[in-house]
Amino acid sequence: MLIRHDRPLLAIDILLDVAFHVGRGEEVTGAGDIADRLGAARRGIEPLLQTLSRAGLLDSLRGPRGGYRLGRAPRDMTLLDVVSAAIDEEGGEPESTGRLSEVVTLPFWQELEAGLREKLAAISIDDLLRRAAAKGLRRPVNEPLNFAI
Repeated sequence: MLIRHDRPLLAIDILLDVAFHVGRGEEVTGAGDIADRLGAARRGIEPLLQTLSRAGLLDSLRGPRGGYRLGRAPRDMTLLDVVSAAIDEEGGEPESTGRLSEVVTLPFWQELEAGLREKLAAISIDDLLRRAAAKGLRRPVNEPLNFAI
């Protein structure tokens, strides 16, 4: 992968997993279950779960029957929302100090990022759920109806 950001990709995987397995209904899924399904360490995803909860993308319920569910409808969450939440808490990019970097490389990279942001803003979690369905994956839960006029 040319441009790789592990934290944003994992954030997308987490949200897609929660959307796929529990959605916005009454049920929740635990951090351990999410980690198991993603093949990740629970300790590794917990900071992202907190970040996504603070951003309002996940609802976090405490207690022995607690866990996570979507904070908004899947169609109302773009990948840009998810990636922005993950990157905002990740920290800034290292700055280059050279003149060539300032005049050529950095503006070029900003153009690439603008194109990527535009693409991410056009894709929702719901779009990814449709891709999963097109690949034959069946959701274990039905999402409650959500009408918008």
